[in-house]
Amino acid sequence: MALEHAILVSLLEQPGSGYELARRFERSIGRFWTATHQQIYRVLRRMEDDGWVTAEEIGQGGRPDKRSHSVTDAGREVLTTWLRDPVQPEAVRHELAVKVRGAAFADAAGRTALLAEVERYRKTHEDTLDRYLTGERRDFPESEALDEGQRLQHVVLRGGIAYERMVLAWLDDVLDTLRGLGRT
Repeated sequence: MALEHAILVSLLEQPGSGYELARRFERSIGRFWTATHQQIYRVLRRMEDDGWVTAEEIGQGGRPDKRSHSVTDAGREVLTTWLRDPVQPEAVRHELAVKVRGAAFADAAGRTALLAEVERYRKTHEDTLDRYLTGERRDFPESEALDEGQRLQHVVLRGGIAYERMVLAWLDDVLDTLRGLGRT
């Protein structure tokens, strides 16, 4: 996937400025596809040059005008073509998993440091899960009343929730294993 596709999806859900897109990436899309503000603005300009999006200047009464972007027919066709492409499984690169395997060769101080790192890492995933659950309660309180777009957003969020729960279960297993080393 390219950043262009994530931007097209976001703009089809709701047109917006580069700033608004960057905020959406921080709040929701960034859970699954990250991008910096600079990347978003750079790709938006290129998408506009390619005719995939169009921008409308909107006055803001005393503040600088903003450019609200929306998807053109050409942009919809790009997205539709991309949706037809097969998805290849992602290769997983997980530095923490390699460190855990390396614990077999570490001294006590190295293992203690790794234990602290796994605890810190676990806390970040716990915080992410809490944010996802808070967002789910806020944005999807009545799943029966959702339109198609909301149902699709919710299923992606549920995937993120399931992923975070899986990672937390694995990290709990890693912590139990690390704490049990040397006791046998």
